[in-house]
Amino acid sequence: MPQAPHRDIALISVSIDLGAGRRGVDMGPSALRIAGITREIEAIGHSVTELGTITAGGLETTEAGGTAMPFLNEIAHVADRTRAAVKQGLDRGCTPLVLGGDHSISIGSVAAVADHYREREESIGVIWVDAHADMNQPHTSPTGNIHGMPLAILLGHGHALLTRGRISVRPENVSVLGARSLDAGEKRLIRELGVRVFTMSEIDERGVAPCMDEALKRAGDDTCGFHLSLDLDALDPRVAPGVGTPIRGGLTYREGHLVCEKASRSGELLSLEVVELNPVLDDRNQTAQLGVGLVASALGATIL
Repeated sequence: MPQAPHRDIALISVSIDLGAGRRGVDMGPSALRIAGITREIEAIGHSVTELGTITAGGLETTEAGGTAMPFLNEIAHVADRTRAAVKQGLDRGCTPLVLGGDHSISIGSVAAVADHYREREESIGVIWVDAHADMNQPHTSPTGNIHGMPLAILLGHGHALLTRGRISVRPENVSVLGARSLDAGEKRLIRELGVRVFTMSEIDERGVAPCMDEALKRAGDDTCGFHLSLDLDALDPRVAPGVGTPIRGGLTYREGHLVCEKASRSGELLSLEVVELNPVLDDRNQTAQLGVGLVASALGATIL
C-alpha cells in the first residue's frame, strides 16, 4: 500500500446513542475497532495514539430530563468530555479521529478543533457528509433528538447548554454533502445562514467530484483547514445497511471513497470523525468495514 505523509492519529471512541431515536449506534466504535481500523491506519504509514473511550450513561438508567430534548444534560456532559479528549490529542500534535456513536458527538469534537485553532487566531471549515443536514433547532425538530441538531449548534443556533455561547464555524465555510432528507425548519435555517447543501439530486446531475471540489474550496476559504464529519448514512443502504437512519438513494461505494480521497489530496484535513454506525442493523459487519475503508481513504490510502 502506498505510504501517505506520516500523521500521528489520536484515536477516540465516543459510545453514545442518547441523541438518536433508535438504539445501537453506541456500539459503532467497537464495530469499527473489530473491523481493524487501527491496523488499517498503521498500514498506510501512520501511528496511532490511543486516547480511549468516552461512554455515555445507559438509556435505561439515565434521566431523560424534563425538556423536549431527551437526555440533554448527559449529551452536554459527553460533549464536554469529547471536547477535552480531542483537545488532548491536538495538544500532542495529533490528527484527531473520533469514532461514534450518534452525530451529537460533533458538538464536542468540532468545537474542540475550532477552539484549538481559534487560539492561534485561525478558523476552520467543515464538510458534513450526511443524508441529513443536522440543522434542526429545539423549536423546529420533529423529534427533539439531538443528533439532528449538531451542525446548527456548531453554527451558534441551539440550546445554550450545547452552544455555550460560541460559534465554532462560519456558515460560509460549511458544506453538507449527500443530503436527501431535510426538515422544514432546517431548510429555513440553511437559507438564512447561507450554508451550502449539495443534495443527492445535484450530485446526480453534476457528479460528486465537482461538488466535493466546491465544498473543499468553501472549507478552505480563509481557514487553516477543515474537519470532515462522515455520517455513514450518507451512503446508500445497499452498501451501508448498518446505520442509525438509513435513507435510500445515497452515495455509492465509489462516490464515498472519492469524497474521502479528495479530502486527503487537498492536504487541508485537520480532523475527522465517523458516526452513526449501528451494528445491530448491519450484515456481517460490512458497514463497519466500509467505514474503515473510508477513513483509510481520507488518511491517504490510494488505489495505486
